[in-house]
Amino acid sequence: MPAENITVKQEIKRSRFIATVGRAISKKNAFEFISRVKALYPDARHHCYAFVAGCPKNTPYIGMSDDGEPQGTAGKPMLSILQYSNIGEIVAVVTRYFGGIKLGTGGLVRAYSSSVQLALQKIKLEEFVVLKTVHVSFSYSHESAMRYVFEKMKVKINDVCYQNDVKLSIEFPEYKFDELYKEIKNLTRGEAEISS
Repeated sequence: MPAENITVKQEIKRSRFIATVGRAISKKNAFEFISRVKALYPDARHHCYAFVAGCPKNTPYIGMSDDGEPQGTAGKPMLSILQYSNIGEIVAVVTRYFGGIKLGTGGLVRAYSSSVQLALQKIKLEEFVVLKTVHVSFSYSHESAMRYVFEKMKVKINDVCYQNDVKLSIEFPEYKFDELYKEIKNLTRGEAEISS
């Protein structure tokens, strides 16, 4: 996902193309971003956009618009670039100031696509990690070894409760669950209880 908003500009046959790319965690968030970009360039002829507001492969959360350009020459090619970039939670708006020379449908597709590509080449990204929280109960005799495992696997301990046994609420990247589950079960010889 984008770690920042970025704007890049290019001129093609006297038309100015301004690509603004940022983060969109929802459709609503994407449309708010698009509105802010339109407000920055109120006198531009076109504000074409595309967004993938969820995971890169999550098609229900996409959108696009040619905003007055010939159908299929702006929004669709922009969306294709975003989808093939494998970046999620992203929105792109390409603002066009018409320069008086028609580009034709192929020229428009290339102009809008290359504008988004230029922005993607320069944007800083950050990795999105889905976190999982589980509760683990085990006997006191395993506590120091469990804490060592959690530290080694970069598991965050959110809460500790000492009663008849040790109860921890832990948080970690979801993709580590299977490995962590095996470690806990092996360490406690199957005695630990793990629940969501």
